[in-house]
Amino acid sequence: MPVPAPRPAEPSATPPDAGLTLLVIESDPAGPLSVPEITGMSGAVGGPVAKPFRVRTARNLTEAERLLTDDVDCVLLDLTTPPADGTDELAALHEVLRLAPRHAVLALTAEADAERAAEAVRAGAQDYLFREELDGRVLGRAIRYAIARKRADLTQRQLTESRLRAQENARLERGLLPTPLLAGSGLRFAARYRPGRSRALLGGDFYDAVRTPDGTVHAMIGDVSGHGPDEAALGVELRIAWRALTFAGLCGDELLATLQQVLEHERADEETFATLCAVDISPDGRRAGLSLAGHPAPLFAVPGQAPRLLPQDDGGPALGLLRRARWPRTQVELGGHWSLMMYTDGLIEGKIGAGSERLGQDGMVELITRQVKDGLRGEALLEAAVARVQELNGGELTDDLAVLLLDRGDRGAGRDGRVEGGGLRVIPAQASASTSALSDLQV
Repeated sequence: MPVPAPRPAEPSATPPDAGLTLLVIESDPAGPLSVPEITGMSGAVGGPVAKPFRVRTARNLTEAERLLTDDVDCVLLDLTTPPADGTDELAALHEVLRLAPRHAVLALTAEADAERAAEAVRAGAQDYLFREELDGRVLGRAIRYAIARKRADLTQRQLTESRLRAQENARLERGLLPTPLLAGSGLRFAARYRPGRSRALLGGDFYDAVRTPDGTVHAMIGDVSGHGPDEAALGVELRIAWRALTFAGLCGDELLATLQQVLEHERADEETFATLCAVDISPDGRRAGLSLAGHPAPLFAVPGQAPRLLPQDDGGPALGLLRRARWPRTQVELGGHWSLMMYTDGLIEGKIGAGSERLGQDGMVELITRQVKDGLRGEALLEAAVARVQELNGGELTDDLAVLLLDRGDRGAGRDGRVEGGGLRVIPAQASASTSALSDLQV
């Protein structure tokens, strides 16, 4: 087997055998930190294996700015360097920190001026040195310590900034998730939401539920094609638009047609589309209108009967596919006591075992039926369903997943105390001129 040639190492700004570069800023070039003295003492720094220092000397801040290049490792500032304005004793240090935000800085002063040295560290210098104690060993150790501390400070700052950005993004994404407005409806609401993107809180799936002033409860769930941040942003826009249009009195075909216009104006490219399922439940909770735009039909359940899917043959195409599409509205008689589960395809497209077989709607119905028989309801039902789907998939789902549950309690009980469940009765929708085979398209 041929042995691959080793990859050449990437060149660095400072060769590994070149040692460290020190920029000295002092107003008196003949003082104790003159270039010859530093060059002579640098060979002893750190013992016989230490690399020599390369030294640059600047007489003022203007000259220092010119010499302060990326290969400088540490700046040694004489605090006696006169400030530009002559007022602030640490003005020279502040200017150096501004010019060299990623460089280690050492302050040099007399032992009698210890307070100003400590103030320099509080202002941002990594350490200070006294002239009276200065020799090659002390200087070398201080430089290496200052460089190490600066690198640690920069790393800690980057970690802090990254954590703050993550927290800010998390707060932003949580704020974009809906707060259902169902006060006074008498319906119980539960939802579960999991984006497919790693370390994200928001995906392309979206849902919402509101009660309008006439007492009608409107609920919807949708799925934007794709899984990136652009799709997540578009999902938020569609959800907010749906809520605004719903409160404005739009419903059914008119609402979906307007949502399609919003999608066409806001999507990043013409290939992007969205599926959507919307229901409007009458104020007495016994009837509902169902509109489907290329989305899987909700799961409906009443006491004493197995859960089953609402009809989906009369749905319209996904939003963004056909300009003059229509979305028929199917009227459904719900009865007195019922549960309605709406979901995105992330719940049904997970795999079953190691093969390529998907759970599908039939598998989802069987799964929910078993869990309902086990007595699960509401939040517990959704949590168990999502956990079971992930278990069948053999791990985390890669697609976004959203599922919501509306449940009407037993206020419909008859005089004999039995719950009035009732059978599902569907009133067929009027024929639409543009019903398309694309209505079966899933995201």
